[in-house]
Amino acid sequence: MSERSPAPGALELVQALVNTVDLESGADALDTAEGRARFGLAEQDLPAGRELRESLRVALLAHAGHPPHRTVTPLGDLLAAAPLVVAVDPADGSARLTPAGAASLSSRVAAAVAQSLVDGTWARLKACEAADCHWAYYDRSPAGRGRWCSMQVCGSRAKMRRYRAK
Repeated sequence: MSERSPAPGALELVQALVNTVDLESGADALDTAEGRARFGLAEQDLPAGRELRESLRVALLAHAGHPPHRTVTPLGDLLAAAPLVVAVDPADGSARLTPAGAASLSSRVAAAVAQSLVDGTWARLKACEAADCHWAYYDRSPAGRGRWCSMQVCGSRAKMRRYRAK
């Protein structure tokens, strides 16, 4: 849906997960074996994967100043169960948070969120204001006040609706 560039670093995982469903058409990439494999989800993991996706979407809507699109399990509750450890590279001493043990999707998302907090990029990952879209996008605008995944699509539609309402 969006022509914007992918989110930086580990946030690309979060953006990709949120964008697995097209709210306008209802198409869900997690319905396919290939889509689930992309995120390391077995079919029995699908309800938890979808719950995580929608909790992330609510957080991204909040980043853009929008109310939740539905009631979800708070993202902090879901990520609290995702154990992380500090991995230190012996060659250069750099450190990062990584999933502990088996790298579940929630652990990989928790590590991505933690790294983006360190990088200062978490709050710029947002969800589109358009109710039939809510696509995740990385806001690269200088002021960080982007509202739509695409000014050419969702932004233009919103402006046209406001114009017609006058």
